Amino acid sequence: MEKTGQSATTNDAPHKEEFLKGKTAKGTRRRKVLLYTAAAITALIVLVGAWAWVTVARTYDGAQPVRIYIPRGADSEAVSKILTDSLGNYGATVARIWRCRDGNPEVAAGSYVITKGDRAWSVVNRLRFGAQTPIRLTFNNIRTLGDLASRISAKMTWDSLAFVNGCAEVLPAMGYDTPEQYIAAFVPDTYEAFWTDSPAKLIKRLTTVRDAFWTSERRRQAKALNLTPTQVTTLASIVEEETAKGDERPKVARLYLNRLAIDMPLQADPTVKFAMGDPTLRRITGPMLRTPSPYNTYLKKGLPPGPIRMPERATIDAVLYAPEHNYIYMCAREDFSGYHNFTADYAVHKANGARYRTALDARGIK
Repeated sequence: MEKTGQSATTNDAPHKEEFLKGKTAKGTRRRKVLLYTAAAITALIVLVGAWAWVTVARTYDGAQPVRIYIPRGADSEAVSKILTDSLGNYGATVARIWRCRDGNPEVAAGSYVITKGDRAWSVVNRLRFGAQTPIRLTFNNIRTLGDLASRISAKMTWDSLAFVNGCAEVLPAMGYDTPEQYIAAFVPDTYEAFWTDSPAKLIKRLTTVRDAFWTSERRRQAKALNLTPTQVTTLASIVEEETAKGDERPKVARLYLNRLAIDMPLQADPTVKFAMGDPTLRRITGPMLRTPSPYNTYLKKGLPPGPIRMPERATIDAVLYAPEHNYIYMCAREDFSGYHNFTADYAVHKANGARYRTALDARGIK
């Protein structure tokens, strides 16, 4: 019996060894399959990651910056078209990524400048968070509120009428009582705004610069002249139209202040030009002086209802700090230098005027 048992055990050993070898081989093959699969998946992930990185890291290579405009109300397709039309294949890439990131057209509405080297993912993030590029607004040599409205609205989403209406909405609460005074709320400068800013929001931003200029010291100086800041601005606008010579403006300003002090009409030719609607007039005739208008300071004593232009800050200071003198008459010099002859004597003034009219006649200026 023992021999029989030993023989059975001996006969089973080879089968067991083969079974173990087969099991080991299968395990090896399975591990290899798993390793190959993992390697393939890893390679695929690397390839996809590399493709994704190349895509999102793609840079704009245009020679010049491009400003794009995405209006309010645009849907995702419209945004994608704007990007593609403005930036070509790079824009199409940005659009695809933006849409994959659940880009919101309402948030993206605005204006953005794309410059050489900008990565696609960076532009996408700007669109996703509405991080616009500011618009630069530069204005000077502005005569009327309409001029200002046209200059500004050309770079915004709304028209000039919306700006004028915005002034009527915002400025009365700031102390500008009539539309004629609205232009005094602004000073020439370069400003930044966002393309989608409302007129009211922009107006409030612009007036902060004017308010910062009117320091407590300047306000005290205006009060010493018995004028409000708006009245000082109005007088400065006349001074600035009267002479283009910056070094002469303080003297002209004091002359007008002297006239105001003695209740003498300002008799400022620029106000007549404003009343006539023609600032280019070179010769003011008798009939023009009789033009009925609240701006005609030959007919109306005191200051006109508001500024006849938007004066520079330096001209406002020329009024505030005008040097003392006793002149109340002036006349353009007959040499057409742009300067004036000043006097406190009416007879001398008449002689100065005669020489100037003779010079006009000699040049055929009517």
